[in-house]
Amino acid sequence: MNSQTAQKSTSNLTQGNIATTLRRMTIPMILGMVMMMSFGLIDTFFVSLLGTDQLAAISFTFPVTFTVISLNIGLGIGTSAVIGKLQGKGEITQARLFGSGSLTLAFILVSVLAAVGYVLMTPIFTLLNASDNLMPYIHDYMGIWYFSSVFLSLPMVGNSILRACGDTRTPSIIMAAGGGLNALLDPLFIFGLGPVPAMGIQGAALATLIAWLIGASYILYLLAIKRKLILPRLLSLPELKESGREVLRIGLPAAGANMLTPIAGGIMTAVVANYGAEAVAAWGVGNRLESIASIVILAMSMTLPPFISQNFGADKPKRVEDAYALTMKFILIWQLLVYLIMLLLSSFIADVFAKEQQVASLIQLFLMIVPLGYGLQGVVILTNSSLNAMHNPMLALLLSIIRLFVFFVPVSVIGSVLFDLKGLFWGNVVANIATAGVSYFIFKRTLTKTAYDA
Repeated sequence: MNSQTAQKSTSNLTQGNIATTLRRMTIPMILGMVMMMSFGLIDTFFVSLLGTDQLAAISFTFPVTFTVISLNIGLGIGTSAVIGKLQGKGEITQARLFGSGSLTLAFILVSVLAAVGYVLMTPIFTLLNASDNLMPYIHDYMGIWYFSSVFLSLPMVGNSILRACGDTRTPSIIMAAGGGLNALLDPLFIFGLGPVPAMGIQGAALATLIAWLIGASYILYLLAIKRKLILPRLLSLPELKESGREVLRIGLPAAGANMLTPIAGGIMTAVVANYGAEAVAAWGVGNRLESIASIVILAMSMTLPPFISQNFGADKPKRVEDAYALTMKFILIWQLLVYLIMLLLSSFIADVFAKEQQVASLIQLFLMIVPLGYGLQGVVILTNSSLNAMHNPMLALLLSIIRLFVFFVPVSVIGSVLFDLKGLFWGNVVANIATAGVSYFIFKRTLTKTAYDA
């Protein structure tokens, strides 16, 4: 494939109006993620109909499932940073090799992590303070989920290749289609219909497996055959080493940083568990709602890095600085509006996701406090992704450590000791305020040093 043909599958992000470019990239991601996250909430809703124990069991799985997903996210970040820089430098052939290597690494590493998680399932959830009556539900769900996570690795990293090439529309469609299929299959397998037996919480995991298997098949066809953004064959060992070295240099610290989040989440889940299964159920619903409330942040964390990587590769630090400043201002204003909406609708949302009044009351309390810090959390998340895009993975990892284990966990735990569950929620907000200030300082200092070195 000649370079002219290859360029048709990519988009140059080093030219044009910054705001217009970011908006063009982000809007499709938002739409795709709105649909995907909405389907995730539908999944939670169907599980909630099974009872509080099943909902609590799903809540306990979040830190563990996100650990596996975090490896995919980290490898996707490394893939996006490396391929985006190569695109900015015009090295298209090399980008194809690195894309193939990224997908192969993701498949191998996630398979190993999933196998370890399956073998150590009981000890892991015991450490998370899951009670004995929840363990059967957890085993039913995670037994299938670990197997399906291997297939999730391919569309997640594959979408990072597309975004690095400036295409955010196709990943949005893939995400939305996968989430939609999952949501459609949920009631069929959870509650049964005709010859299909009711499988309860296990059915939710089976629906996820089928959706991800189809998504993995399509992304391989799209990248290898239709777009020709990866090599349509398995790599040799020397090729895998060559392509994997740089991706892992950024991807492993990024994965480690992302894995710190579920570790911190596991600690917080264990703390919340001291307040009972109702509190854990409310905490789980709140975390799912956080994904919806932060959807613009999550979308921009996928669209800002390719922009930064390409301009970083093209040696245009001023465009990087302007894009970062514009994004931070927007996200703070946007998330304040989101908080006000959630505050007004907190009672209604709580009633939708809880059958028991105590759970509903705790969900409402969560919604009245925690979302106030989402804008500041967005500053941290986008700064972290920007540092990775500028090939500073260890600095991004340090920022994650500061965020979670200097501020988030300690401040929240102190809040819970002093003011119970309400104090824990306020601790989340205070931690985000402190970390946002640190994040802004680190980014400005890093960008100045990068521009000076150049």
